[in-house]
Formats: sequence, C-alpha cells, structure tokens
Amino acid sequence: MAMVGVVPVSGGLTDWISVGLLASSVPRDVIDEAVAAYGRQAKRSDGKLPPHVMVYFVMAMALFADEDYEEVLTRLVEPLIRWGCWDPGWRMPGSSGLTQARQRLGFEPVQAVFAQVAVPVCELLTRGGWLGGRRLVSIDGFEWDVPDTQDNAVEFGRPGGVQHPAAFPKARVLTLVESGSHATIGATIGACVGEGSGEQSMARDLYRLLEAGMLVMADRNFYSYTGWETAAGTGADLLWRVSDSVELPTVAVLADGSHLALLFASRTTRAWRQRLLTAALAGEDLDPRRARLVRVVEYQVPDRGDADERQLVCLITTILDPGEVAAEVLAQGYHDRWEHENGNAQLKTSLRGPGRVLRSKSPDMVRQEIYGYLLTHYAISALICRAATEADIDPDRVKFLRTVRIVRRRITDPAAFSP
Repeated sequence: MAMVGVVPVSGGLTDWISVGLLASSVPRDVIDEAVAAYGRQAKRSDGKLPPHVMVYFVMAMALFADEDYEEVLTRLVEPLIRWGCWDPGWRMPGSSGLTQARQRLGFEPVQAVFAQVAVPVCELLTRGGWLGGRRLVSIDGFEWDVPDTQDNAVEFGRPGGVQHPAAFPKARVLTLVESGSHATIGATIGACVGEGSGEQSMARDLYRLLEAGMLVMADRNFYSYTGWETAAGTGADLLWRVSDSVELPTVAVLADGSHLALLFASRTTRAWRQRLLTAALAGEDLDPRRARLVRVVEYQVPDRGDADERQLVCLITTILDPGEVAAEVLAQGYHDRWEHENGNAQLKTSLRGPGRVLRSKSPDMVRQEIYGYLLTHYAISALICRAATEADIDPDRVKFLRTVRIVRRRITDPAAFSP
C-alpha cells in the first residue's frame, strides 16, 4: 500500500511523515466500500459529516486523545480540505452533531476498514521481523477501562465480583501483532467477565487470520489442545509456552537439546495415553483427535533471581526438525513476544495516556473507538517499520511516542518542514 506524500530524503524519520499519514494508511475507497457494505451511506448529499469523514475523525480521536470532539475536528479540518474530504463552505458542527454522526456510522464499517488495511508490513529486509524464514507474529490481550454506564457494564462486565468490583467496566481486546513492526494485523473485542470472555475463547476469532509462513507465539494462558489443533490447522507454525501441568512424554531426544514429545487431547484417558505413546515410539501414525507430535524446548532465563528459584520455561512448537530452527534460536525468538506487550503499552499509554478511560458511553461506540485506536496505531507502526527498513535499523530503535508527537505536529501544521 503506497504512502502519499512520502519524501524519503536525509534527515531521519521526520522526512517520512506527511499530512497524508491517516489517508494513505486508510484509503478513501476502502472506507466507501465498508460504508456501503453496511448501508451507512450519507442520507443527504450536502451532509456536513459524511461517513468517510467520520472514519478519519475516529482515528483522529485516538491521535488527539486529550482534546474534546470539537477540537479534534478543528485540528483535522485543514488536512481534510487538502484531501478533498471537506467542503470549505461547511460550518463546524458541535459536539452533539459529532456524537450523532458517530452513532450513524456505527462500529461495523470501522471494524471492516481495519480488517481490510491491517496487513503485515515487515519486508524481507526488516530487522527483527523473521525467524527461520517465518514471519514472527504473536497473540495477546489487554483490558481497557470504559465509561461507567449501565450499558457498558452489562455488555463488558466489571471484574472483581460483587465483593470487590472494579471502578469501571472493562473491555477485553485480543490482538494478533506482527512482532517486528508492532503493527496489529487482527483484533477482536469482547467482555472481560462472563461466558466466552476468556482469552482462549476469544483467540478463536484470530486463528482464521493465520497462514503458512507465519510463526505464531502465545503465552501459556492460551494453550488448549483444541486451540493448538485449530491454529496449527491453518498451516502456520506455532511456538507456544505451556504450563508444567501439561503432560509431555518424551518420544525422542534431539541433538540440539530439544526433544520430541506427545501432546494429548484433554480428555484422553491414561490407558489411551500409554497406547498412543507406544505407537509414537514405534513410528506409527497418530490420531490427531487424541494426540500429536510436538517439539519441546525447555530453558531457564539467566540473571532472573537465584539459580534454584528460576522458573523453567517450556515451549512447544510445530517445527519438529532442529535443522530448520535450532532450540536456542527458538528460545531467543520467543522473547520477542514481549514486543506485543510494548505494542499494548503504546496503545494504552502513548496514544490514550496512562490510566485514561475511553470516551464512549455505549458498547457500539466503545468498539468503534477501539478500532479507531487500532487503525491509528497501525498507521504509525507501519510508518516506523517502513522508515526503519529503509534505514536498515530495527524498528524497535525508533521511539513510538516521539513519532506520535511528530505526527501530531505535522497533522496540525501541514506546511511544516522537517527540522
């Protein structure tokens, strides 16, 4: 997806940033298609807040999280005029008009736009984006405080129970992130308590986005045999941490210190486990409904507490041949999963601000607002990744918060030159 207004000249990252950041990452035609698909087109040809303007407005809400609605739109008007998305003869609407326009748009078109544009951005030469010839991605989640309204409390829940309820309801956001760029390439939003609110349940919505050529990392909270089977069935390779309660009988010890083991379905009886192990040791095919072969990599992290207190990290992977990726490389690569935590912090702290509650007082608007954050974070992460790749440095070396500040200045001052 081509950038608009990019000027790749000397002077650093600021030379890559133009007023077209939002528009180039989220093209107008993609917005129009999503709006039409959900029947949210403008009812009047002279409407001052057509749906495509409101999608950019929702993104700008994330970029200018400290500002009220009217100030957000004020900051966006000049760029909108330059993009041909705003009629200079229109009068600035007030806060209530903007709220009504958000409600008319709904969250579904913004979700659809995100699903369309949020694609991997790491190139083959991007540092830190690949391991063993596979694109590194990870699945993880976070919670976000939402306004304390009755509708939000019913929809998303309030953790802590009756005895110790949290101050605010919380929405749970589960994301699929490209590790090298921090770009979110998939997301699902749900409740933090109640049926279907767990990370394992929500992750099912993300498995459909996995594909061959990816190496998918996940923490031990995500493991279930069904989830493993579903994710592995996409053709992607997996590298997941599991708890010490998962039984992994050894089938063969490998030269790099890892070993092949059996992974059992949760309700496989003890007798069946023994039969399956015997079959695996004999080299027979296994019934995937009961067990499958995995490779196990175990290690302790040095310099983390006393030696006798260090926790054993146990990883399982679908990459069975150590000749493809050695155990040491897998162990080192798994710790890039923490880049996902950094990406979450960028969303919640660098954009919204530490400890801030979202603006939206209804569940649909909460979802719309979160997808706006995801779109804006994606646009900035993609920008950083492209610039870092061009400069042949790891994207991690480019400070996200500094980039946000530069983008904010460039949005409000389109004529500004790079320092």
